[in-house]
Amino acid sequence: MTGKILIMAFLATSLNLAGAAAEPNADMLFDGFDGTDFAASGGLYYRKNFEQRAGTFEFQSEVKQTGTGALKLSVKPFCPDVKKNCSERAEIWEKTDRRVPYTQGVWYGFAVKFGDPIPEGDHRYLIAQWKREIGPDAVGDFSPFLALRLNNGKLFATVETNYVPPAKAEGATTAQACGDAQTPVWYRPDTNQMRALVATDGNWTPQDGSQFNSCTNAITVIDRGNKIPSPDSGWIDFAIYTKPGPDGSGHVEIYANSKWVVTVKGHIGHGDKGLGANQYFKFGPYRAADTTEWTLYYDNFRRSPRCEDVMGTGVCPAF
Repeated sequence: MTGKILIMAFLATSLNLAGAAAEPNADMLFDGFDGTDFAASGGLYYRKNFEQRAGTFEFQSEVKQTGTGALKLSVKPFCPDVKKNCSERAEIWEKTDRRVPYTQGVWYGFAVKFGDPIPEGDHRYLIAQWKREIGPDAVGDFSPFLALRLNNGKLFATVETNYVPPAKAEGATTAQACGDAQTPVWYRPDTNQMRALVATDGNWTPQDGSQFNSCTNAITVIDRGNKIPSPDSGWIDFAIYTKPGPDGSGHVEIYANSKWVVTVKGHIGHGDKGLGANQYFKFGPYRAADTTEWTLYYDNFRRSPRCEDVMGTGVCPAF
């Protein structure tokens, strides 16, 4: 994304802020992380809770995509040995009053760069995730309906939805055996969820996807001919459209470095009783308890109902 486009984005943000509270999906948000704190035009903040105590955030100028600075997010070992299911996070959240209704589509953009060393283990690592608000009456632990993940040093994307029983033609198999109209999936009927593998980097192998050992036709992935860049390739600029639809009307678009990666349609997200009215986005290193320090750099966050505000030099899809 060029400096000129970023300036235009910032101006667009300034013009739209007045109506943001009344229409959360009508405004454009932008933060280039060039100052010493989060910009008012970005609607972002660092959430403080137990798991976030493992993390740190820093506005720095040594590593950046454009402008004069970028955000450095790091996590270090923090979880007590005796605590089960403990996670370590340094995530940046959208402010509550800036969240987008769950039924509406919206474009997100951000650039990310992996600091050294890049984790190579078989472990739970996330760099960005989109979730639905969880109300006090909701029962269950709901995974992100869209997530960018790292495992064995490789990047991949998943979508999550409520469990849709497999048709007779599907059943247990291997991910590489899925037909053209099917998507590799990890069925989890015990939690009323299932997770689909929708995009990978170029180094991905069938062994990396062993967890996705079944196939579903409830989620359709259209391969647009490009892979997610590998985590050691430098800055990766994502432009992503999210529109959950647990009833089968879901729609996701993933672009990386202005190249179209995939289109995902079908059952996306959760429709359980007690869940909230909005979707929300958070980014930064998130992992199960680990023994090393992990650092990511982020730059040029933007969000808009209009693809053109987010895409940069790429060509927006027509839909």
